[in-house]
Amino acid sequence: MVSAVASDIPLFKAFPLLGQKLPYIELGSFPTPVQDLEHLANDIGASRLFVKRDDISGHPYGGNKVRKLEFLLGEAIRRGAKEVLTFGCVGSNHCLATSVYAKQVGLGSISMLLPQPNAYCVRDNLLANHAHGAELHLYRSMPRAALGTVRQLMQHRWKGGRWPMVIPPGGSSMPGVVGFVNAAFELKEQIVRGEAPEPDLIYVAAGTMGTAGGLILGLKAAELKSHVVGIAVGDQRFVNARKTLALIRKTNSFLSSFDQSFPKCSFSESDIEIRHQFVGPGYAHFTEEGMAAVSRMQQLEGIRLEGTYTGKTLAGLVHDVTEEGRNGTILFWNTFNSRNLTEATSDLDYHELPRCFHRYFEQNVQPLDRVGI
Repeated sequence: MVSAVASDIPLFKAFPLLGQKLPYIELGSFPTPVQDLEHLANDIGASRLFVKRDDISGHPYGGNKVRKLEFLLGEAIRRGAKEVLTFGCVGSNHCLATSVYAKQVGLGSISMLLPQPNAYCVRDNLLANHAHGAELHLYRSMPRAALGTVRQLMQHRWKGGRWPMVIPPGGSSMPGVVGFVNAAFELKEQIVRGEAPEPDLIYVAAGTMGTAGGLILGLKAAELKSHVVGIAVGDQRFVNARKTLALIRKTNSFLSSFDQSFPKCSFSESDIEIRHQFVGPGYAHFTEEGMAAVSRMQQLEGIRLEGTYTGKTLAGLVHDVTEEGRNGTILFWNTFNSRNLTEATSDLDYHELPRCFHRYFEQNVQPLDRVGI
Protein backbone atom coordinates (compact mmCIF):
# COMPACT_ATOMS: atom_id res chain seq x y z
CA MET A 1 0.00 0.00 0.00
CA VAL A 2 1.52 3.32 -1.07
CA SER A 3 0.80 6.41 0.96
CA ALA A 4 2.35 9.83 0.51
CA VAL A 5 1.48 10.81 4.06
CA ALA A 6 0.90 8.52 7.05
CA SER A 7 0.10 10.94 9.86
CA ASP A 8 -0.58 8.12 12.31
CA ILE A 9 2.99 6.85 12.59
CA PRO A 10 4.55 7.92 15.89
CA LEU A 11 7.21 10.28 14.48
CA PHE A 12 4.68 12.09 12.29
CA LYS A 13 2.21 12.38 15.15
CA ALA A 14 4.90 14.07 17.23
CA PHE A 15 6.10 16.28 14.35
CA PRO A 16 3.30 16.75 11.79
CA LEU A 17 5.47 18.78 9.40
CA LEU A 18 7.66 15.73 8.88
CA GLY A 19 4.55 13.82 7.82
CA GLN A 20 3.85 16.46 5.20
CA LYS A 21 7.39 16.63 3.83
CA LEU A 22 9.15 13.28 4.26
CA PRO A 23 8.54 10.60 1.60
CA TYR A 24 7.11 7.49 3.24
CA ILE A 25 5.44 4.28 2.17
CA GLU A 26 3.63 1.91 4.49
CA LEU A 27 5.22 -1.55 4.41
CA GLY A 28 5.35 -3.02 7.90
CA SER A 29 3.05 -4.25 10.64
CA PHE A 30 3.63 -1.80 13.48
CA PRO A 31 3.92 -1.42 16.37
CA THR A 32 5.84 -4.61 16.97
CA PRO A 33 5.09 -6.08 20.40
CA VAL A 34 7.32 -5.90 23.46
CA GLN A 35 7.38 -9.35 25.07
CA ASP A 36 8.47 -10.34 28.57
CA LEU A 37 11.36 -12.84 28.49
CA GLU A 38 10.59 -14.24 31.93
CA HIS A 39 12.15 -17.66 31.38
CA LEU A 40 15.38 -16.32 29.91
CA ALA A 41 15.59 -13.66 32.63
CA ASN A 42 15.30 -16.32 35.34
CA ASP A 43 17.90 -18.46 33.59
CA ILE A 44 20.57 -15.75 33.44
CA GLY A 45 19.64 -13.84 36.61
CA ALA A 46 18.33 -10.68 34.92
CA SER A 47 16.00 -8.44 36.93
CA ARG A 48 13.63 -7.61 34.05
CA LEU A 49 14.22 -8.69 30.46
CA PHE A 50 12.09 -7.96 27.40
CA VAL A 51 12.33 -8.33 23.62
CA LYS A 52 11.14 -5.94 20.91
CA ARG A 53 9.74 -8.29 18.27
CA ASP A 54 10.95 -6.65 15.07
CA ASP A 55 11.38 -10.19 13.74
CA ILE A 56 7.66 -10.01 12.90
CA SER A 57 7.74 -6.44 11.58
CA GLY A 58 6.20 -7.22 8.19
CA HIS A 59 4.69 -9.68 5.72
CA PRO A 60 6.12 -11.61 3.99
CA TYR A 61 9.45 -10.58 5.52
CA GLY A 62 10.29 -9.14 8.93
CA GLY A 63 13.39 -7.81 10.63
CA ASN A 64 14.80 -4.37 11.19
CA LYS A 65 15.18 -3.41 7.51
CA VAL A 66 11.43 -2.96 6.99
CA ARG A 67 11.49 0.22 9.09
CA LYS A 68 14.28 1.71 6.97
CA LEU A 69 12.70 0.71 3.68
CA GLU A 70 9.47 2.55 4.49
CA PHE A 71 11.43 5.78 4.10
CA LEU A 72 13.99 4.62 1.51
CA LEU A 73 11.46 3.21 -0.94
CA GLY A 74 9.24 6.19 -0.26
CA GLU A 75 12.11 8.35 -1.48
CA ALA A 76 12.65 6.12 -4.52
CA ILE A 77 9.01 6.52 -5.52
CA ARG A 78 9.19 10.28 -4.96
CA ARG A 79 12.16 10.44 -7.34
CA GLY A 80 10.34 8.43 -9.98
CA ALA A 81 12.94 5.67 -9.90
CA LYS A 82 12.19 2.38 -11.60
CA GLU A 83 14.85 0.40 -9.73
CA VAL A 84 16.93 0.48 -6.57
CA LEU A 85 20.51 -0.73 -6.28
CA THR A 86 22.00 -1.77 -2.96
CA PHE A 87 24.89 -3.64 -1.37
CA GLY A 88 25.66 -6.48 1.03
CA CYS A 89 27.29 -9.85 1.41
CA VAL A 90 25.79 -12.87 -0.34
CA GLY A 91 23.54 -13.72 2.61
CA SER A 92 22.51 -10.10 3.17
CA ASN A 93 19.18 -9.69 4.97
CA HIS A 94 19.13 -6.07 3.84
CA CYS A 95 19.43 -7.00 0.16
CA LEU A 96 16.70 -9.60 0.55
CA ALA A 97 14.35 -7.22 2.37
CA THR A 98 14.99 -4.65 -0.36
CA SER A 99 14.14 -7.11 -3.14
CA VAL A 100 10.98 -8.30 -1.33
CA TYR A 101 9.56 -4.85 -0.70
CA ALA A 102 10.81 -3.26 -3.91
CA LYS A 103 8.85 -5.91 -5.81
CA GLN A 104 5.82 -5.27 -3.60
CA VAL A 105 5.75 -1.58 -4.61
CA GLY A 106 6.58 -2.16 -8.28
CA LEU A 107 10.31 -1.41 -8.32
CA GLY A 108 13.16 -3.52 -9.64
CA SER A 109 16.08 -4.35 -7.35
CA ILE A 110 19.77 -4.89 -8.03
CA SER A 111 22.03 -6.45 -5.37
CA MET A 112 25.79 -5.90 -5.46
CA LEU A 113 27.18 -8.72 -3.31
CA LEU A 114 30.47 -9.68 -1.67
CA PRO A 115 31.59 -13.13 -0.44
CA GLN A 116 30.99 -14.30 3.13
CA PRO A 117 31.38 -17.54 5.13
CA ASN A 118 28.88 -20.13 4.02
CA ALA A 119 25.72 -20.83 6.03
CA TYR A 120 22.26 -22.27 5.45
CA CYS A 121 20.81 -18.77 5.67
CA VAL A 122 23.06 -17.73 2.77
CA ARG A 123 21.44 -20.39 0.58
CA ASP A 124 17.96 -19.44 1.76
CA ASN A 125 18.50 -15.73 1.13
CA LEU A 126 20.02 -16.23 -2.33
CA LEU A 127 17.04 -18.32 -3.41
CA ALA A 128 14.56 -15.87 -1.89
CA ASN A 129 16.29 -12.95 -3.62
CA HIS A 130 15.95 -14.77 -6.93
CA ALA A 131 12.31 -15.63 -6.21
CA HIS A 132 11.55 -11.94 -5.70
CA GLY A 133 13.14 -10.90 -8.96
CA ALA A 134 16.41 -9.41 -7.72
CA GLU A 135 19.27 -9.02 -10.16
CA LEU A 136 22.29 -10.51 -8.36
CA HIS A 137 25.95 -9.68 -8.94
CA LEU A 138 28.93 -11.11 -7.02
CA TYR A 139 32.31 -9.38 -6.66
CA ARG A 140 35.50 -10.60 -5.03
CA SER A 141 36.36 -7.32 -3.31
CA MET A 142 35.01 -3.88 -2.45
CA PRO A 143 37.05 -2.11 -5.17
CA ARG A 144 35.67 -4.53 -7.78
CA ALA A 145 32.16 -3.96 -6.44
CA ALA A 146 32.67 -0.19 -6.73
CA LEU A 147 33.66 -0.52 -10.39
CA GLY A 148 30.82 -2.94 -10.99
CA THR A 149 28.38 -0.48 -9.45
CA VAL A 150 29.38 2.25 -11.90
CA ARG A 151 28.94 -0.21 -14.75
CA GLN A 152 25.53 -1.42 -13.57
CA LEU A 153 24.24 2.10 -13.00
CA MET A 154 25.24 3.12 -16.50
CA GLN A 155 23.79 -0.02 -18.08
CA HIS A 156 20.46 0.35 -16.29
CA ARG A 157 20.32 4.05 -17.11
CA TRP A 158 20.87 3.21 -20.77
CA LYS A 159 18.33 0.34 -20.82
CA GLY A 160 15.62 1.87 -18.63
CA GLY A 161 16.02 5.58 -19.25
CA ARG A 162 16.47 6.38 -15.55
CA TRP A 163 19.19 5.99 -12.95
CA PRO A 164 18.48 3.39 -10.27
CA MET A 165 18.33 4.92 -6.80
CA VAL A 166 21.35 3.83 -4.78
CA ILE A 167 20.68 2.58 -1.25
CA PRO A 168 23.82 2.24 0.89
CA PRO A 169 24.74 -0.99 2.75
CA GLY A 170 22.23 -1.80 5.45
CA GLY A 171 19.98 1.04 4.31
CA SER A 172 21.97 3.28 6.65
CA SER A 173 21.51 6.65 4.99
CA MET A 174 19.61 9.55 6.52
CA PRO A 175 16.14 8.42 5.31
CA GLY A 176 16.88 4.86 6.45
CA VAL A 177 18.02 6.01 9.90
CA VAL A 178 14.73 7.92 10.26
CA GLY A 179 13.03 4.52 10.35
CA PHE A 180 14.62 3.89 13.73
CA VAL A 181 14.04 7.41 14.98
CA ASN A 182 10.39 6.53 14.40
CA ALA A 183 10.95 3.20 16.19
CA ALA A 184 12.07 5.06 19.32
CA PHE A 185 8.87 7.12 19.25
CA GLU A 186 6.93 3.89 18.77
CA LEU A 187 8.57 2.48 21.90
CA LYS A 188 7.69 5.66 23.82
CA GLU A 189 4.02 5.26 22.87
CA GLN A 190 4.12 1.67 24.14
CA ILE A 191 5.65 2.85 27.42
CA VAL A 192 3.02 5.58 27.81
CA ARG A 193 0.24 3.04 27.16
CA GLY A 194 1.68 0.71 29.80
CA GLU A 195 2.57 -2.01 27.28
CA ALA A 196 6.27 -1.89 28.20
CA PRO A 197 8.48 -0.43 30.91
CA GLU A 198 11.08 2.18 30.02
CA PRO A 199 14.31 0.21 29.52
CA ASP A 200 17.53 1.13 31.26
CA LEU A 201 19.49 -0.65 28.53
CA ILE A 202 18.64 -1.57 24.93
CA TYR A 203 20.84 -4.20 23.27
CA VAL A 204 20.94 -4.19 19.47
CA ALA A 205 23.17 -5.59 16.72
CA ALA A 206 25.60 -3.00 15.33
CA GLY A 207 26.53 -3.46 11.67
CA THR A 208 26.14 -0.43 9.42
CA MET A 209 24.98 1.57 12.49
CA GLY A 210 21.69 2.83 11.07
CA THR A 211 19.58 0.89 13.57
CA ALA A 212 21.63 1.79 16.64
CA GLY A 213 22.17 5.37 15.45
CA GLY A 214 18.48 5.93 14.75
CA LEU A 215 17.54 4.59 18.19
CA ILE A 216 20.11 6.79 19.94
CA LEU A 217 18.80 9.90 18.18
CA GLY A 218 15.14 8.93 18.54
CA LEU A 219 15.35 8.08 22.22
CA LYS A 220 16.87 11.45 23.01
CA ALA A 221 14.37 13.33 20.85
CA ALA A 222 11.55 11.37 22.54
CA GLU A 223 12.97 12.27 25.97
CA LEU A 224 13.60 8.67 27.01
CA LYS A 225 16.60 7.86 29.19
CA SER A 226 17.30 4.39 27.76
CA HIS A 227 20.94 3.71 26.88
CA VAL A 228 21.72 1.81 23.67
CA VAL A 229 24.38 -0.92 23.75
CA GLY A 230 25.50 -1.84 20.25
CA ILE A 231 27.05 -5.29 19.85
CA ALA A 232 29.41 -5.12 16.89
CA VAL A 233 29.03 -7.82 14.24
CA GLY A 234 31.73 -6.54 11.88
CA ASP A 235 35.11 -4.88 11.57
CA GLN A 236 35.89 -1.87 13.74
CA ARG A 237 36.77 0.12 10.60
CA PHE A 238 33.06 0.18 9.80
CA VAL A 239 31.48 -0.25 13.24
CA ASN A 240 32.71 2.58 15.42
CA ALA A 241 31.54 5.55 17.47
CA ARG A 242 33.00 8.17 15.12
CA LYS A 243 31.03 6.88 12.13
CA THR A 244 27.87 6.51 14.21
CA LEU A 245 28.15 10.02 15.62
CA ALA A 246 28.47 11.48 12.12
CA LEU A 247 25.40 9.54 10.95
CA ILE A 248 23.36 10.66 13.97
CA ARG A 249 24.30 14.32 13.51
CA LYS A 250 23.52 14.26 9.78
CA THR A 251 20.14 12.65 10.41
CA ASN A 252 19.35 15.15 13.15
CA SER A 253 20.10 18.04 10.76
CA PHE A 254 18.10 16.29 8.03
CA LEU A 255 15.00 16.07 10.23
CA SER A 256 15.41 19.60 11.57
CA SER A 257 15.60 20.92 8.01
CA PHE A 258 12.08 19.60 7.37
CA ASP A 259 10.66 20.61 10.75
CA GLN A 260 12.46 23.20 12.86
CA SER A 261 10.61 21.99 15.95
CA PHE A 262 12.46 18.67 15.81
CA PRO A 263 15.02 18.95 18.64
CA LYS A 264 18.62 19.71 17.78
CA CYS A 265 20.18 17.18 20.11
CA SER A 266 23.73 17.26 21.40
CA PHE A 267 25.80 14.08 21.15
CA SER A 268 29.41 13.04 21.67
CA GLU A 269 31.24 9.75 21.18
CA SER A 270 30.73 9.04 24.89
CA ASP A 271 27.00 8.65 24.17
CA ILE A 272 27.72 5.74 21.85
CA GLU A 273 28.57 2.34 23.33
CA ILE A 274 29.76 -0.30 20.87
CA ARG A 275 31.12 -3.62 22.16
CA HIS A 276 33.55 -5.45 19.89
CA GLN A 277 34.47 -8.53 21.95
CA PHE A 278 31.63 -10.72 20.66
CA VAL A 279 32.28 -10.53 16.91
CA GLY A 280 34.58 -13.57 16.87
CA PRO A 281 36.76 -14.13 13.77
CA GLY A 282 34.76 -11.61 11.77
CA TYR A 283 31.48 -10.78 10.07
CA ALA A 284 29.20 -13.80 9.53
CA HIS A 285 31.61 -16.17 11.31
CA PHE A 286 29.44 -17.92 13.88
CA THR A 287 30.77 -18.16 17.45
CA GLU A 288 30.24 -20.73 20.21
CA GLU A 289 28.83 -18.03 22.50
CA GLY A 290 26.53 -16.71 19.81
CA MET A 291 25.12 -20.10 18.90
CA ALA A 292 24.68 -20.98 22.58
CA ALA A 293 22.61 -17.80 22.89
CA VAL A 294 20.57 -18.78 19.81
CA SER A 295 19.85 -22.17 21.40
CA ARG A 296 19.01 -20.59 24.76
CA MET A 297 16.45 -18.21 23.27
CA GLN A 298 14.84 -20.98 21.19
CA GLN A 299 14.58 -23.44 24.07
CA LEU A 300 13.44 -21.00 26.76
CA GLU A 301 11.27 -18.56 24.81
CA GLY A 302 10.54 -20.21 21.45
CA ILE A 303 12.01 -17.25 19.55
CA ARG A 304 14.37 -17.86 16.61
CA LEU A 305 17.66 -15.98 16.29
CA GLU A 306 20.64 -16.53 13.97
CA GLY A 307 24.43 -16.57 14.16
CA THR A 308 25.52 -13.43 12.31
CA TYR A 309 23.66 -10.66 14.19
CA THR A 310 21.17 -11.53 16.89
CA GLY A 311 22.98 -14.53 18.38
CA LYS A 312 26.09 -12.43 18.99
CA THR A 313 23.97 -9.59 20.37
CA LEU A 314 22.21 -11.85 22.85
CA ALA A 315 25.58 -13.38 23.78
CA GLY A 316 26.78 -9.89 24.69
CA LEU A 317 23.68 -9.26 26.78
CA VAL A 318 24.04 -12.60 28.62
CA HIS A 319 27.72 -11.91 29.30
CA ASP A 320 26.99 -8.45 30.68
CA VAL A 321 24.33 -9.77 33.07
CA THR A 322 26.11 -12.93 34.20
CA GLU A 323 29.74 -11.80 34.17
CA GLU A 324 29.65 -8.01 34.57
CA GLY A 325 26.63 -7.69 36.87
CA ARG A 326 24.93 -5.27 34.50
CA ASN A 327 21.22 -5.27 35.21
CA GLY A 328 18.03 -3.27 35.55
CA THR A 329 15.29 -3.26 32.92
CA ILE A 330 16.82 -4.57 29.70
CA LEU A 331 15.30 -4.65 26.21
CA PHE A 332 16.73 -6.94 23.52
CA TRP A 333 15.84 -5.49 20.10
CA ASN A 334 15.36 -8.49 17.81
CA THR A 335 16.47 -7.42 14.32
CA PHE A 336 16.10 -10.90 12.78
CA ASN A 337 13.40 -11.94 10.30
CA SER A 338 11.40 -14.90 11.61
CA ARG A 339 8.94 -15.10 8.69
CA ASN A 340 9.22 -18.28 6.64
CA LEU A 341 9.95 -17.76 2.94
CA THR A 342 10.20 -21.44 1.98
CA GLU A 343 6.89 -21.31 0.14
CA ALA A 344 8.46 -18.88 -2.32
CA THR A 345 11.67 -20.90 -2.73
CA SER A 346 10.73 -24.58 -2.32
CA ASP A 347 10.41 -25.19 -6.08
CA LEU A 348 13.61 -23.33 -7.03
CA ASP A 349 16.78 -25.02 -8.21
CA TYR A 350 19.98 -23.18 -7.27
CA HIS A 351 21.22 -23.75 -10.82
CA GLU A 352 18.81 -20.98 -11.84
CA LEU A 353 21.13 -18.53 -10.07
CA PRO A 354 24.21 -17.10 -11.80
CA ARG A 355 27.00 -19.70 -11.74
CA CYS A 356 29.17 -17.66 -9.35
CA PHE A 357 26.69 -18.43 -6.53
CA HIS A 358 26.54 -22.20 -7.02
CA ARG A 359 29.46 -22.87 -4.67
CA TYR A 360 27.37 -21.75 -1.71
CA PHE A 361 25.08 -24.72 -2.38
CA GLU A 362 27.83 -27.19 -3.23
CA GLN A 363 30.32 -26.48 -0.42
CA ASN A 364 29.82 -27.24 3.26
CA VAL A 365 28.46 -24.62 5.61
CA GLN A 366 30.58 -23.52 8.59
CA PRO A 367 30.70 -26.12 11.40
CA LEU A 368 28.77 -24.09 13.99
CA ASP A 369 25.77 -23.65 11.68
CA ARG A 370 23.25 -26.16 12.97
CA VAL A 371 19.85 -26.00 11.29
CA GLY A 372 16.90 -26.00 13.64
CA ILE A 373 19.03 -25.14 16.65
